[in-house]
Amino acid sequence: MRYFVTGGTGFIGKRLIRTLLASPGNQVWFLVRAQSRERLPALFAFWNADASRAVPVFGDILQPGLGIEPAQREALVGHLDHFFHLAAIYDLRAGAAEQVAANVGGTRNAVALANALRPGCFHHMSSIAVAGMFEGVFREDMFDEAENLWHPYFATKHESEQVVRAECKVPWRVYRPGLVVGDSRTGETDKIDGPYYFFKLIQRVRALLPPWMPVVGIEGGRINIVPVDFVVQAMLHIAHQSGLDGKAFHLTDPAPRRVGDALNVFARAAHAPQMGLRVNTALLALLPEWLRKGLASLSPVKRAHDAIMQDLGLPDGITQLLNWPTRFDNRQAQAALAGSSIACPPLEQYANAVWDYWERHLDPDLFIDRSLRGAVQGKVVLVTGGTSGIGLATLHQLADAGAVGLTCARDAAELAATAQAFAAKGWQLHTYQADLSDIADCERFVQAVLADHGHVDILVNNAGRSIRRPVEASYERFHDLQRTMQLNYFGAVRVTMGLLPSMVAQGAGQVINISSIGVLTNAPRFSAYVASKAALEAWSDCAAAEYADLGIKFTTINMPLVRTPMIAPTSVYRDAPALTPDEAAQFVVRAIVSKPVRITTEVGTLGMAMQLATPQLSRIVLNTAYRLSPDGAPAAAQEASPELRAMQHLLRGVHL
Repeated sequence: MRYFVTGGTGFIGKRLIRTLLASPGNQVWFLVRAQSRERLPALFAFWNADASRAVPVFGDILQPGLGIEPAQREALVGHLDHFFHLAAIYDLRAGAAEQVAANVGGTRNAVALANALRPGCFHHMSSIAVAGMFEGVFREDMFDEAENLWHPYFATKHESEQVVRAECKVPWRVYRPGLVVGDSRTGETDKIDGPYYFFKLIQRVRALLPPWMPVVGIEGGRINIVPVDFVVQAMLHIAHQSGLDGKAFHLTDPAPRRVGDALNVFARAAHAPQMGLRVNTALLALLPEWLRKGLASLSPVKRAHDAIMQDLGLPDGITQLLNWPTRFDNRQAQAALAGSSIACPPLEQYANAVWDYWERHLDPDLFIDRSLRGAVQGKVVLVTGGTSGIGLATLHQLADAGAVGLTCARDAAELAATAQAFAAKGWQLHTYQADLSDIADCERFVQAVLADHGHVDILVNNAGRSIRRPVEASYERFHDLQRTMQLNYFGAVRVTMGLLPSMVAQGAGQVINISSIGVLTNAPRFSAYVASKAALEAWSDCAAAEYADLGIKFTTINMPLVRTPMIAPTSVYRDAPALTPDEAAQFVVRAIVSKPVRITTEVGTLGMAMQLATPQLSRIVLNTAYRLSPDGAPAAAQEASPELRAMQHLLRGVHL
């Protein structure tokens, strides 16, 4: 048999043509745009056919007559058994004008061509969207009854079907599939739509919580999901049955699930927590309309809504579809398929394949450059205190990734040695001698950096000092607090404030603060150090709120104990669990690549939770550790008791 197919390079069309060509005697002419010639070899390989059986017809559905050459059109007149029109936009995110042109105008052009070619039957791929938001059961013989065609996709699919009904002069049939997902056996798809929009949310929940923990989720109307292989098989079977012209067929699941049930099926496939308690989004309709519109018009609400939708990749209007009130009767399709063994499989049967294919091949995160080189190559990155420890290890990572590295320190000799070591490896490092505990020197340093480079893309506030001394030993040493605050807080803030204007001017920038796990755990003996880091965190949180809409990101790293020269004089840390500087530098790399608000360890998160949930218990634990640690002797002579060592391993990374 001879077929003409539009949309043959698309998700459903490719599989339709492959099935048609599986029969040796069939020949298919398929519409393809001239600029897509390079796709033909891959298509022929997918179909296991050559151009003698799969004949490309160059044109465009937006053109009259589909833009086909007159000679090629004349050669097809009266020689086609079937004309399948599948070309359309199936994307809720597409613009209204684009959808009108392709879905309505394209269908009108396809119908006009079919009238000229006179095939045996014109088959139009429509959608259950033609029903709009119809309340109740929408039968296959219903069309004009559609209501609330609020979205351009709904409206254009309805109007395109109307074009077929009103203007097609050859026998026609219409197919209305549900929300089409990947192949029921392999999960293969090249189209993200419908339930796929919620896969990222399921994945995020899985990353946060164990699969056995129930979560609060959403509920809504029934969602009709069908796999692409069922749609192709059902459509082709019905297309070749006699006596069915002038009818529409719902290629749908006869047992659709509610939104919450469907999402739980995919959550099980993803080994993610399931929604034990579901809140029906229809409850929002109980709010007075003036209140809903008023809240939606508030700038903070709109920005929060847009940010969440963008982060999860959800298109506008998807929340309204959660309450889709329509059920689809498919008795005509079922009767046409009777005796064929073609049936829509239950969602549980193919959800694993659909999820697995998405996560392995289509997860948007797979296409994000998460390399440090992709984040910093050619960018100006300033790491304060970069001649040793975390700062030096971080600069090694940055230089190797192609960043323009800058650092500062008080010791000119150490700076020179560091720059020389970098040069020996072929890396470039710009060094500045500066004392960040001196505000005047901070200002001079910032001006020198801006004069040399014009701006800084990423600032890592790493330089700092730490003092391990209990409060009772500091009564006469108030200067310890002043010195610590001067460098860790005032110095860091002054450098940050000096560089922020240039970041704002270029509409992008990041400030990374190397803080301490002690801020989350309130480690004893570190009151001066923790207070200075807490002050820097608080200042940064306030600044982050002010600069959130200007492209400036702030990240706090609550660093655990790191084996650097800073802790070397304290002998009780000799056997304590601690990161190496290279391991600590990976925290900074993660901050640059992912730009989270905070990075910490599991112990840090637990400490923060205990401070909030059981503050008294937290103080008892820390006081116990404090009393186990020796005092009185010089730090270099102190030895950790077995009990303290056990506590150090229990509170891994906490300064004790």
